[in-house]
Amino acid sequence: MNTRTRPLAALGTGLTAALLLAACGQSEDAATPAASSTPEPTATSQESANLKPRLVLTYDSGIQVLDATTLELVADLELDGFNRVNPAGDGRHVMVSTAGGFQVLDAGTWAQAHGDHSHFFVADPTLTDLTYQAQTPGHVVVHDGRTALFDDGTGQVTIVDSADIAAPDAERRELSTPQAHHGVAVELSDGSVVVSEGDEDARTGIRLLDADGTETAVNDQCPGVHGEAMAAGETVVIGCENGALVVKDGQITKVTAPDAYGRIGNQAGSEDSPIVLGDYKSDPDAELERPTRVSLIDTRSNELTLVDLPSSYTFRSLARGDDGEALVLGTDGHLHVIDPESGTLLRSMPVLDAWEEPENWQEPRPAIQVHDGTAYITDPANDRLLAVDILTGEVWNTADLTVTPNELTVATGEAAAHADQLVGGEDHADHDHAKDEDAGDDHAHEEATATA
Repeated sequence: MNTRTRPLAALGTGLTAALLLAACGQSEDAATPAASSTPEPTATSQESANLKPRLVLTYDSGIQVLDATTLELVADLELDGFNRVNPAGDGRHVMVSTAGGFQVLDAGTWAQAHGDHSHFFVADPTLTDLTYQAQTPGHVVVHDGRTALFDDGTGQVTIVDSADIAAPDAERRELSTPQAHHGVAVELSDGSVVVSEGDEDARTGIRLLDADGTETAVNDQCPGVHGEAMAAGETVVIGCENGALVVKDGQITKVTAPDAYGRIGNQAGSEDSPIVLGDYKSDPDAELERPTRVSLIDTRSNELTLVDLPSSYTFRSLARGDDGEALVLGTDGHLHVIDPESGTLLRSMPVLDAWEEPENWQEPRPAIQVHDGTAYITDPANDRLLAVDILTGEVWNTADLTVTPNELTVATGEAAAHADQLVGGEDHADHDHAKDEDAGDDHAHEEATATA
C-alpha cells in the first residue's frame, strides 16, 4: 500500500392515511426509551489525539475499513454476497444491507463530549450482532438525528434515533405502507414523515404524514418515484420519471422536466444549499442510457436547470462539496465541479483513466464520497483508492488495495449534522425489472438481498 499522510482539509389517490399506516408507533419491545448508545471507552479502545475518520468499502464477499487520512487498512471483514453500505447517522456505525436486513457495522471511531471539549477514541472495526430485520433492505436516510430504514420486501419503515442505532433496545417508530415497493422515507424535525407510495409494478408518488400519522399532503403525479435529498430549509426532493417533487413547509410541489421523459433517480443535496444536484435521463427506450446532462433543482423557485457535461457518468458519480459545489465524477476520468447557483461548469480535474459504465449495476465502477474537503474516489480498474483535494484537484494520497472496491461510505467519527448529502443519502442503483437501464442507474435494492 502506497500512502502519503496529509491532514484533511479544514401514491394511489383512493387510499387513506389509515391504509398507509397499517402500523404506527413504538415497537412492543421498545416501550422504554434507550439510553444513548455512545460507548464508554473500553479495554479494547484507545484514546486518540484527534478525530480519526474511517472509510468503509465493499468488495465481493467482504468489507474493508481504512483510515481516511493515511488510507491504511484497518480491518478486513468477511461477509458473503453482494453488500451495500450507508452511514448510520451517528458517525461511528455503518448500515450494511445484506442477507436478512440492515446489519450494524462498528467502524471503531468516535468522539465523546467532555465539558467544553471532546475526547476521541478508536477501536477495532467489527460487524455487530445487531441486525434490523428486513426482507429486502433498501434505502437508509438520515436527517436531524433520526435514521429511517425502508424494507422494499414488505414496505415497512423503521425509524430510530441515530445516536441509539447500535442499541438493541432502542425505541423504534414503525410504519407500514399499503403495498411493498422499492421505496423511501424520511422523518422531519417535527415528527412528520415523507413516504413513497407504489407496488411491485410501479411507484406513483409520495404522501406527507404528520406526527400522528394523519395525511396532510399527497401527490400521485410522480411516475417511477425514486431517490431522496435534503436541501436548505428542511426541504425534501424526490425524483420522478418526469421531473421531481419538492416537499417544503407542509406542501408538495411538482417540478416538471423539460422532456416528456426526464428521469431523475439519484440526487445529492446539502442542507446548506437550496439547490439539489440530480442525474437526468431522457431516453425511455435505452437499454442503458449513458447521460451527459445533470439536473439542478432550485427549491426556492422550483425551477429545474440542465447542465451539459463533457462526458457521461453513473449513479455513483454525484456528490456535494463543503461549500455546496456540485460534483460529478465523469467517465472521462475527470472530476467536474459545477456552480449550482449559475449552473456553470467551473473546472474539470483529471483524477482517473477514462472508464466505461458496466451493463450490470452490481459490477464495480468508480464511486465518490466527500468528507472535509476531500473527494474519496475508488478506482476499481486498478484496485486503488484516491484522496483528491476538491479545490485544486491534487491527488494527495493513493492506496493500492488488495481487493476490487465497489461501494464506499465514510464514518466521520462524529454525529452527522447534515448526513443527508448522501448521495447519495443516495448513491444506490434503482433496479426496475421493467426497464433494464434502471439496473445501471439508481438504488437497486430489490436484487441486493437475493444475491447476498
